[in-house]
Amino acid sequence: MTDGQRKKVGNSFIAWRFFLVCFVMLAVFIALAARAAYIQIIEPDMAIDESNKRTLRVEALHAQRGMIFDRHGNELAVSVPVVSVYADPKALDKSLEKKVLKAARKQGENIELLQKDQAELDKRKNIVYQNDPRWRELADVLHDSQSEINQRLRDDTSRRYVYLKRQITPAVANYIANLDLTGIHLLDESKRYYPAGEVAAHVVGFTNIDGEGIEGIENLFDQALTGADGRRTVRKDARGREIEVLDERERVEPQDVTLSIDQRIQGIAYKALKSAVLSYKATSGSAMVVDVKTGEILAMVNSPSFNPNNLTNAAPHKRRNRAITDLFEPGSTVKPLAVLAGLEYGSIVSDEVIDTHPGWMRVGGRVVTDPRNNKEMSLREILKKSSNMGVAKIAQTLPKDYLVRFYQKAGFGEDTGTNMVGESSGLYRPDRRWSDFEIATLSYGYAVSVSTAQLARVYATLGSGGISRPLTILKQSEPMPGERIMQEHNVKAVVEMMESVFEKGGTAPNAKVDGYRVAGKTGTSKKAIAGGYGDEYVGYFAGVGPVSEPRLAVVVMVNEPGGDVYYGGAVSGPAFAEIMSGALRILNVAPDLENYATLEDQESNDV
Repeated sequence: MTDGQRKKVGNSFIAWRFFLVCFVMLAVFIALAARAAYIQIIEPDMAIDESNKRTLRVEALHAQRGMIFDRHGNELAVSVPVVSVYADPKALDKSLEKKVLKAARKQGENIELLQKDQAELDKRKNIVYQNDPRWRELADVLHDSQSEINQRLRDDTSRRYVYLKRQITPAVANYIANLDLTGIHLLDESKRYYPAGEVAAHVVGFTNIDGEGIEGIENLFDQALTGADGRRTVRKDARGREIEVLDERERVEPQDVTLSIDQRIQGIAYKALKSAVLSYKATSGSAMVVDVKTGEILAMVNSPSFNPNNLTNAAPHKRRNRAITDLFEPGSTVKPLAVLAGLEYGSIVSDEVIDTHPGWMRVGGRVVTDPRNNKEMSLREILKKSSNMGVAKIAQTLPKDYLVRFYQKAGFGEDTGTNMVGESSGLYRPDRRWSDFEIATLSYGYAVSVSTAQLARVYATLGSGGISRPLTILKQSEPMPGERIMQEHNVKAVVEMMESVFEKGGTAPNAKVDGYRVAGKTGTSKKAIAGGYGDEYVGYFAGVGPVSEPRLAVVVMVNEPGGDVYYGGAVSGPAFAEIMSGALRILNVAPDLENYATLEDQESNDV
């Protein structure tokens, strides 16, 4: 290279350009460093949020609702898998807009002008939507009108979550998935199913569409049955592969609930009660079966009932658990208590004879009367013929406070112990002033209102020999703790007297339980109305069996029977006999009537 060429190259180097390029590159590096420092040090949250949006996934670990069983493990409430359909109207609208703009671009239209003309854009989106036959198929398979589906999807396109249908079958869900509709999503859920249907509806209750307990056991043990969902937070790569588990919260498994109900006895009780209500054209009815040894409720039924799997026709009056909510004056079913009170106090003895002549008496300016003049009656005859005069005269031998407190001790005026939602404690005010006439009416079942459950508890106390136990709707491994409130020999004496109700001349000769000695008592009371009593009646039948060793207490109540037949022995007696007989056989309780008859024959031969 010549000197002239070297001089030309040297002169071609321009210093300021070199420094300018260096300065620009340095500035770029400084800007990048500053930006990196800003993102990572000063404001790192934004970058983290953007990263999390792309990589973090939160997976819900759903806890399926617990099951409800009867005492033998038969399902009373189960959860079955279903699918819900929901829509994202905003995503659908964006998809329709893309299709409109794509079509306009192919036609060579000005896209920017079309986007500015919102009315024209909406018009074209609706045309694209309506021309797609899949939306009509969606409406058909969901059994909804096309206009209703259109309203949910197109009226407000700013929404991101709209239910189209809850709890559809997996087959319908598969059909919808195959339609491949933009903005339509499927959500796995569960639906409550009740295998026993209307037979156990009032006990088990039901849930709403979101799985929350509304009535019965479903409501009472809602928290235990629900559990708690878990959550798992993971980081995934672009291919959806799990990279890291960031957080994991285990779900709280729900508890199953085992009831004291025996589904076999529940079915027998419901059938018998429903037949009685229909046969006598009654407004309603209730029945209960209680194990006197444990306090467990083996059956609790009401009529009318409802189908918990389809609440379309489940009117509020059908959903009410009348056995624990509805109150009535129990009538003559409490007369055994009045006799027991006299025996416990000592004012009478078991072979006492009460003079009821002339069949009526005036008490505190009012009249207590029997249908006929029975003259002198034994305690057994008083219960057999259900004499108001007999028990009223026994009540006159007792201090007022003693009889009132005796009824309270038996369970009137307090909850039975089931803790079921809506249970009433009855209407009984022992602390008020009682007139002589009120005490007389109290002895034969007026001036006090009780539920079927409360009366069942009283008779369970009689069946257990005087031990009062709270009732329970849950299966127990041990008997409920009890308290002796009556002497056993007095209770047994009264229970044996109550057998006479089934004899000729008693109030229920046609309600015998084949093969078993059963103690019972009929009851018929007028229904109270404003200012007095109306023309409607309530028919009761309550009893325990078998007498030789009581196992069950059964109470049947029929409310407002129609026609001329309304006495408890007639309207409730047959149902009582059917329930008691069926339940004792199911529990394999040995018949005792034959042994009793043989024993009587032996005693007569000895004489």
